[in-house]
Amino acid sequence: MKVQSFNRRNGKIGINNKSRVYESIEDLISNRENPTPLVKLNRRINPNKDFPIYMKLERYNPFGSIKDRIAYSMLKNYNFKEGQSILEPSSGNTGIALASLANARGIPIEIAIPSRIPEEKKMLLKLLGVETLWEADDNLCPIFPNEGARGVVNGILGGKGGEKYFNPNQYENDLNVQAHYMSTGPEIWDQTNGEVDYFFAATGTCGTITGVGKYLKEKKPSVKIIGIEPSNSIHNIPGLKKISDLDKDLIPKILDETVIDKIFEVNDDDAYRTGIELARKNGILVGPSTGAILAIALEFAKNHDGLAVIIAPDDALKYISSYAPYINDDKTL
Repeated sequence: MKVQSFNRRNGKIGINNKSRVYESIEDLISNRENPTPLVKLNRRINPNKDFPIYMKLERYNPFGSIKDRIAYSMLKNYNFKEGQSILEPSSGNTGIALASLANARGIPIEIAIPSRIPEEKKMLLKLLGVETLWEADDNLCPIFPNEGARGVVNGILGGKGGEKYFNPNQYENDLNVQAHYMSTGPEIWDQTNGEVDYFFAATGTCGTITGVGKYLKEKKPSVKIIGIEPSNSIHNIPGLKKISDLDKDLIPKILDETVIDKIFEVNDDDAYRTGIELARKNGILVGPSTGAILAIALEFAKNHDGLAVIIAPDDALKYISSYAPYINDDKTL
């Protein structure tokens, strides 16, 4: 596939389209030959022409989020035994991706979720026919290792009949990192023709920031990898986890802290209001985790130059109820 070179003067990357015909829903999951789009934010939201921000829209994966990549990576080579089910804790997106893949393969699945995730995500899991949906009081990113949704799963696995389950365990499974090292990172490198200077991603399971960060640092050591976490451990941004100052046994084991140059905090208000600002100024619908990431990238844009790429893990449609208080507030923007 031929792509034009990135031009710092006009901030443009070549565009290429081709027919999309697939044999299986799994074939839609993004890879280096079939990447998710990279879209430049306009001057209405980012006036600094010397710090172009490109957003990688992961909602274009078939099940609607970046977690499609890791769900496929964790399942594709696993040989299920007869009668075995999938069991996983999730703040929603991984569960939706796993359930979709499980349905396509005819595999039963059970998901443990924090009770505070948006109702839209719960309804999607029910729409997918998840056999059992365990709800637990928890932070929005399941606490590791023995509380909330994680505790529910560990209790089931440790009890009688635990052998009937396959637990992908996204917090410890190296295939989570590998999915981003083999696909998301190379896609960004190709799409920017190696011109990327900054990469912004949130901390959750930490698979994205570790996998992409490792790949980009190997290709271009000067790339800055910027992590975004919630300002408080109790927050309302699904999928994000505050990892600063955590005890070592509470940090996701797949995280490689050596690839991260800096971690910044974002509060709920800034995350949601930035998401709304993006919708109203750029016409891109994103979830609050993207709003959190973008809030930091826009701060960088005030006094930096270089090409920035940020991850948009999913879209706004799973978070309408969460956005509602901000949408109805005349002081949102």
